[in-house]
Amino acid sequence: MSAYGAITRPPRPLLPATLWDASSPTSQHPSASQIISIHHLNLESAQDQSNDGLITYLHQVFADEVDSGMTYPQEDMRDLDAFKAYFFAADVLIAFTHERDTNVPKVVQDRKSVREVQGGLLPAAVKGSRTWAECVAGYYYVKPNYPGRGSHICNAGFVVPPSQRKKGYGHILARSYLHYGPRLGYTASVFNLVYVNNQASLKLWDALGFTRAGRIPNAGRLRTKDGKGEEYVDAWVIYKSF
Repeated sequence: MSAYGAITRPPRPLLPATLWDASSPTSQHPSASQIISIHHLNLESAQDQSNDGLITYLHQVFADEVDSGMTYPQEDMRDLDAFKAYFFAADVLIAFTHERDTNVPKVVQDRKSVREVQGGLLPAAVKGSRTWAECVAGYYYVKPNYPGRGSHICNAGFVVPPSQRKKGYGHILARSYLHYGPRLGYTASVFNLVYVNNQASLKLWDALGFTRAGRIPNAGRLRTKDGKGEEYVDAWVIYKSF
Protein backbone atom coordinates (compact mmCIF):
# COMPACT_ATOMS: atom_id res chain seq x y z
CA MET A 1 0.00 0.00 0.00
CA SER A 2 1.40 3.38 -1.02
CA ALA A 3 0.43 6.94 -0.09
CA TYR A 4 -1.90 6.73 -3.11
CA GLY A 5 -3.57 3.53 -1.90
CA ALA A 6 -3.27 0.20 -3.67
CA ILE A 7 -1.75 0.63 -7.14
CA THR A 8 -2.93 -2.07 -9.52
CA ARG A 9 -1.96 -2.92 -13.06
CA PRO A 10 -3.81 -5.03 -15.64
CA PRO A 11 -2.14 -8.42 -16.24
CA ARG A 12 0.19 -8.57 -19.23
CA PRO A 13 1.51 -11.53 -21.22
CA LEU A 14 4.66 -13.06 -19.80
CA LEU A 15 7.82 -12.02 -21.63
CA PRO A 16 10.41 -14.51 -22.93
CA ALA A 17 13.10 -15.74 -20.59
CA THR A 18 16.56 -14.32 -21.24
CA LEU A 19 20.07 -15.72 -20.90
CA TRP A 20 22.90 -13.64 -19.46
CA ASP A 21 26.63 -14.22 -19.54
CA ALA A 22 27.86 -14.23 -15.94
CA SER A 23 31.52 -14.82 -16.79
CA SER A 24 32.62 -11.26 -16.02
CA PRO A 25 35.34 -9.96 -13.67
CA THR A 26 32.66 -9.19 -11.06
CA SER A 27 31.60 -12.84 -10.89
CA GLN A 28 34.92 -14.63 -10.42
CA HIS A 29 33.69 -16.64 -7.47
CA PRO A 30 34.49 -20.37 -7.26
CA SER A 31 30.80 -21.32 -7.19
CA ALA A 32 29.49 -18.65 -9.57
CA SER A 33 27.42 -19.88 -12.50
CA GLN A 34 28.59 -18.88 -15.98
CA ILE A 35 25.05 -18.60 -17.34
CA ILE A 36 22.06 -16.95 -15.68
CA SER A 37 18.52 -17.21 -17.01
CA ILE A 38 15.94 -14.63 -15.98
CA HIS A 39 12.25 -15.52 -16.04
CA HIS A 40 9.20 -13.27 -16.03
CA LEU A 41 6.55 -14.55 -13.62
CA ASN A 42 3.34 -13.35 -12.05
CA LEU A 43 1.56 -14.73 -9.01
CA GLU A 44 -0.41 -17.27 -11.04
CA SER A 45 2.61 -18.70 -12.85
CA ALA A 46 4.76 -18.69 -9.70
CA GLN A 47 2.10 -20.76 -7.94
CA ASP A 48 1.97 -23.34 -10.73
CA GLN A 49 2.35 -26.89 -9.47
CA SER A 50 5.67 -27.24 -11.31
CA ASN A 51 7.08 -24.43 -9.16
CA ASP A 52 6.08 -26.02 -5.86
CA GLY A 53 7.87 -24.34 -2.97
CA LEU A 54 9.20 -21.40 -5.00
CA ILE A 55 7.05 -18.68 -3.43
CA THR A 56 7.70 -20.11 0.03
CA TYR A 57 11.44 -19.81 -0.57
CA LEU A 58 11.21 -16.29 -2.02
CA HIS A 59 9.09 -15.24 0.95
CA GLN A 60 11.55 -16.67 3.46
CA VAL A 61 14.51 -14.83 1.94
CA PHE A 62 12.62 -11.54 1.66
CA ALA A 63 11.27 -11.78 5.22
CA ASP A 64 14.81 -12.34 6.50
CA GLU A 65 16.01 -9.30 4.54
CA VAL A 66 13.24 -7.17 6.03
CA ASP A 67 14.10 -8.46 9.50
CA SER A 68 17.70 -7.32 9.00
CA GLY A 69 16.37 -3.76 9.08
CA MET A 70 19.03 -2.44 6.70
CA THR A 71 17.53 -2.13 3.22
CA TYR A 72 13.70 -2.18 3.14
CA PRO A 73 11.47 0.19 5.16
CA GLN A 74 9.02 -2.52 6.27
CA GLU A 75 9.40 -3.89 9.78
CA ASP A 76 7.67 -7.24 9.30
CA MET A 77 6.94 -9.40 6.27
CA ARG A 78 6.44 -12.82 7.87
CA ASP A 79 2.86 -13.16 6.66
CA LEU A 80 2.83 -15.05 3.36
CA ASP A 81 -0.31 -13.33 2.04
CA ALA A 82 1.20 -9.92 2.81
CA PHE A 83 4.32 -10.91 0.87
CA LYS A 84 2.27 -12.02 -2.13
CA ALA A 85 0.26 -8.79 -2.10
CA TYR A 86 3.40 -6.66 -1.93
CA PHE A 87 5.93 -8.50 -4.06
CA PHE A 88 3.59 -10.03 -6.64
CA ALA A 89 1.38 -6.97 -7.12
CA ALA A 90 2.43 -6.89 -10.78
CA ASP A 91 5.49 -8.49 -12.41
CA VAL A 92 8.36 -10.46 -10.90
CA LEU A 93 11.66 -11.40 -12.55
CA ILE A 94 13.62 -14.32 -11.11
CA ALA A 95 17.22 -15.19 -11.98
CA PHE A 96 18.39 -18.81 -11.95
CA THR A 97 21.86 -20.24 -12.12
CA HIS A 98 22.58 -23.01 -14.61
CA GLU A 99 24.56 -26.10 -13.79
CA ARG A 100 27.76 -26.36 -15.78
CA ASP A 101 26.57 -29.45 -17.66
CA THR A 102 23.18 -27.95 -18.54
CA ASN A 103 22.50 -27.61 -22.26
CA VAL A 104 21.93 -23.94 -23.06
CA PRO A 105 18.70 -23.62 -25.08
CA LYS A 106 18.58 -22.18 -28.58
CA VAL A 107 18.24 -18.41 -28.64
CA VAL A 108 16.62 -16.09 -31.14
CA GLN A 109 18.22 -12.74 -30.28
CA ASP A 110 21.59 -11.60 -29.05
CA ARG A 111 21.86 -7.97 -27.93
CA LYS A 112 24.95 -7.10 -25.91
CA SER A 113 24.99 -10.54 -24.23
CA VAL A 114 21.19 -10.53 -23.72
CA ARG A 115 19.64 -13.54 -25.42
CA GLU A 116 15.92 -14.23 -25.56
CA VAL A 117 15.02 -17.89 -25.34
CA GLN A 118 13.10 -19.47 -28.19
CA GLY A 119 10.06 -21.53 -27.24
CA GLY A 120 10.13 -20.82 -23.54
CA LEU A 121 12.26 -22.05 -20.68
CA LEU A 122 10.48 -23.09 -17.50
CA PRO A 123 11.98 -22.45 -14.05
CA ALA A 124 11.36 -26.08 -13.06
CA ALA A 125 13.44 -27.26 -16.03
CA VAL A 126 16.35 -25.04 -14.99
CA LYS A 127 16.02 -26.13 -11.36
CA GLY A 128 16.26 -29.82 -12.17
CA SER A 129 17.07 -31.86 -9.07
CA ARG A 130 18.39 -28.86 -7.14
CA THR A 131 16.57 -26.97 -4.40
CA TRP A 132 15.32 -23.44 -5.03
CA ALA A 133 17.96 -22.21 -2.58
CA GLU A 134 20.66 -23.76 -4.75
CA CYS A 135 19.53 -22.21 -8.03
CA VAL A 136 17.78 -18.87 -7.35
CA ALA A 137 20.43 -16.19 -7.94
CA GLY A 138 18.14 -13.27 -7.14
CA TYR A 139 14.79 -11.72 -7.94
CA TYR A 140 12.93 -8.43 -8.14
CA TYR A 141 9.48 -6.99 -8.64
CA VAL A 142 8.49 -4.31 -11.15
CA LYS A 143 5.31 -2.31 -10.61
CA PRO A 144 3.97 1.22 -11.14
CA ASN A 145 5.44 3.74 -8.73
CA TYR A 146 2.42 6.01 -9.10
CA PRO A 147 -1.22 5.37 -10.07
CA GLY A 148 -3.12 6.47 -13.14
CA ARG A 149 -1.45 9.34 -14.95
CA GLY A 150 1.92 8.49 -13.43
CA SER A 151 1.77 4.74 -13.97
CA HIS A 152 4.24 4.88 -16.87
CA ILE A 153 7.00 5.25 -14.24
CA CYS A 154 7.90 2.03 -12.48
CA ASN A 155 9.54 1.03 -9.25
CA ALA A 156 11.49 -2.13 -8.47
CA GLY A 157 12.75 -3.94 -5.39
CA PHE A 158 15.71 -6.32 -5.57
CA VAL A 159 16.75 -9.29 -3.45
CA VAL A 160 19.89 -11.42 -3.70
CA PRO A 161 19.95 -14.33 -1.23
CA PRO A 162 22.95 -14.14 1.14
CA SER A 163 24.38 -17.38 -0.26
CA GLN A 164 24.46 -15.87 -3.77
CA ARG A 165 26.12 -12.55 -2.97
CA LYS A 166 29.53 -11.38 -4.21
CA LYS A 167 29.14 -13.40 -7.40
CA GLY A 168 28.15 -10.55 -9.73
CA TYR A 169 24.48 -11.56 -9.84
CA GLY A 170 23.26 -8.20 -8.54
CA HIS A 171 24.81 -6.49 -11.55
CA ILE A 172 23.06 -8.91 -13.90
CA LEU A 173 19.72 -8.29 -12.18
CA ALA A 174 20.20 -4.54 -12.55
CA ARG A 175 21.09 -4.82 -16.24
CA SER A 176 18.11 -7.08 -16.83
CA TYR A 177 15.88 -4.41 -15.29
CA LEU A 178 16.92 -2.08 -18.12
CA HIS A 179 15.91 -4.83 -20.55
CA TYR A 180 12.56 -5.76 -19.01
CA GLY A 181 11.35 -2.38 -17.73
CA PRO A 182 10.66 -0.87 -21.19
CA ARG A 183 9.26 -4.17 -22.46
CA LEU A 184 6.74 -4.11 -19.63
CA GLY A 185 5.52 -0.77 -20.96
CA TYR A 186 7.34 1.67 -18.67
CA THR A 187 9.21 4.77 -19.82
CA ALA A 188 11.17 5.52 -16.66
CA SER A 189 12.12 4.21 -13.22
CA VAL A 190 12.12 5.71 -9.73
CA PHE A 191 13.60 4.12 -6.62
CA ASN A 192 12.02 5.93 -3.69
CA LEU A 193 14.44 4.96 -0.93
CA VAL A 194 18.02 3.88 -1.55
CA TYR A 195 19.64 4.36 1.82
CA VAL A 196 23.00 6.13 1.84
CA ASN A 197 24.64 3.26 3.72
CA ASN A 198 23.80 0.90 0.83
CA GLN A 199 26.93 1.87 -1.06
CA ALA A 200 26.99 -1.24 -3.26
CA SER A 201 23.53 -0.42 -4.62
CA LEU A 202 24.33 3.26 -5.14
CA LYS A 203 27.53 2.47 -7.04
CA LEU A 204 25.67 0.00 -9.21
CA TRP A 205 22.93 2.44 -10.22
CA ASP A 206 25.48 5.21 -10.77
CA ALA A 207 27.42 2.94 -13.13
CA LEU A 208 24.26 2.17 -15.12
CA GLY A 209 23.46 5.84 -15.69
CA PHE A 210 20.81 6.42 -13.04
CA THR A 211 20.50 9.90 -11.53
CA ARG A 212 20.45 10.75 -7.83
CA ALA A 213 17.40 13.01 -8.05
CA GLY A 214 17.25 14.07 -4.41
CA ARG A 215 18.37 13.21 -0.90
CA ILE A 216 15.81 12.74 1.88
CA PRO A 217 17.17 13.44 5.39
CA ASN A 218 16.50 10.84 8.08
CA ALA A 219 14.39 8.78 5.67
CA GLY A 220 14.79 5.45 7.42
CA ARG A 221 15.03 4.18 10.98
CA LEU A 222 17.47 1.36 10.32
CA ARG A 223 19.30 -1.12 12.46
CA THR A 224 22.93 -0.33 13.18
CA LYS A 225 25.55 -2.67 11.71
CA ASP A 226 26.27 -4.21 15.10
CA GLY A 227 22.55 -5.01 15.47
CA LYS A 228 22.43 -3.47 18.93
CA GLY A 229 20.47 -0.34 18.12
CA GLU A 230 18.84 1.83 15.50
CA GLU A 231 19.71 5.07 13.75
CA TYR A 232 18.09 7.45 11.29
CA VAL A 233 19.67 7.29 7.84
CA ASP A 234 19.29 9.51 4.77
CA ALA A 235 18.10 8.04 1.47
CA TRP A 236 18.46 8.92 -2.19
CA VAL A 237 15.65 9.04 -4.72
CA ILE A 238 17.09 7.44 -7.87
CA TYR A 239 15.72 8.09 -11.38
CA LYS A 240 16.35 6.91 -14.93
CA SER A 241 14.49 7.39 -18.19
CA PHE A 242 14.42 4.21 -20.28
